[in-house]
Amino acid sequence: MAKVLCVLYDDPIDGYPKSYARDDLPKLEHYPGGQTLPTPKGIDFTPGELLGSVSGELGLRKYLEANGHTLVVTSDKDGPNSVFEKELVDADIVISQPFWPAYLTAERFAKAKNLKMAVTAGIGSDHVDLQSAIDRNVTVTEVTYCNSISVAEHVVMMILSLVRNYLPSHEWAKSGGWNIADCVQHAYDLEKMEVGTVAAGRIGLAVLRRLAPFDVNLHYTDRHRLPESVEKELNLTWHATREEMYPVCDVVTLNCPLHPETEHMINDETLKLFKRGAYLVNTARGKLCDRDAVARALESGQLAGYAGDVWFPQPAPKDHPWRTMPYNGMTPHISGTTLTAQARYAAGTREILECFFEGRPIRDEYLIVQGGALAGTGAHSYSKGNATGGSEEAERFKKAG
Repeated sequence: MAKVLCVLYDDPIDGYPKSYARDDLPKLEHYPGGQTLPTPKGIDFTPGELLGSVSGELGLRKYLEANGHTLVVTSDKDGPNSVFEKELVDADIVISQPFWPAYLTAERFAKAKNLKMAVTAGIGSDHVDLQSAIDRNVTVTEVTYCNSISVAEHVVMMILSLVRNYLPSHEWAKSGGWNIADCVQHAYDLEKMEVGTVAAGRIGLAVLRRLAPFDVNLHYTDRHRLPESVEKELNLTWHATREEMYPVCDVVTLNCPLHPETEHMINDETLKLFKRGAYLVNTARGKLCDRDAVARALESGQLAGYAGDVWFPQPAPKDHPWRTMPYNGMTPHISGTTLTAQARYAAGTREILECFFEGRPIRDEYLIVQGGALAGTGAHSYSKGNATGGSEEAERFKKAG
């Protein structure tokens, strides 16, 4: 029997919900492109419930305990004395979410002698040291596509919020003001702006599709060029490099994985390539951007706005400059953990566990590492030599001595 260690974020400060704003969720038959939704043999939750917090337990306890397994759920994940660190020693499976990641560093892999699988309940496995997983033959999985559209919607919301200066205007209304000039002195129309995405995978392409009706000019850069039919359908302009695309765009959105090739790709030097007054939206990973370079660009006016829900480290300290820099639209990492998305990634996690315990193949799109090599989605998203992850927590430990 297996010990499953699950790291989830804390419950709401007022306690676990007893009721919800809506009674049901819209029904999806499949994802865009035809990929089927998670297909577990069963679920022990009602779609629309809060599943991603500690009390929600991803709806897994009944299933796991009925099959003789042990489930440990905690939100205490950071530092050598955390519950996660102590329970990891004999855990067979670790589950966590990108929004509250349990960083699996090389040091932690070395301590986890029984570890057989790391599951991301969501998308993005950069909190896992993938090279250590490869070296130790640990399977790494994630629930691909489960919240891609959730994140794409968040990106569009943030672009509009920045360009239209929505958040400062809302604050004037909340405070009892009617300061129209203060609101509109930083507000523009999105129409006919040049908008580009770094990466046009599931999320990036979904963003482009949702922005097309706004009558903007769309750009993208990606090492995997989209089919010509898609480029023509959306009237896309492809750029061979990020640096080639930046000077063209009024709005840039980052939708790429974090690995050594993309870490701090937005920095003082690359920001000089941007149009003065461009907007930057990042719902991918915080460490794609040099933290202080972004703050400086907003102070100088090189950037007119920055929004995102990803930080370095996560959770962000209270004095993180992105909380207070001008014209920011930051949120905690929430874009992919709506109640709608949680139903999908909880079901996907259950499907992965069922396959693992029953010796059935885990679908390719859920695989990042398997059999000592990059596999499935991992082989598409990463390349040999940059299969690393978990670096954020490793750096935190080093700084702590």
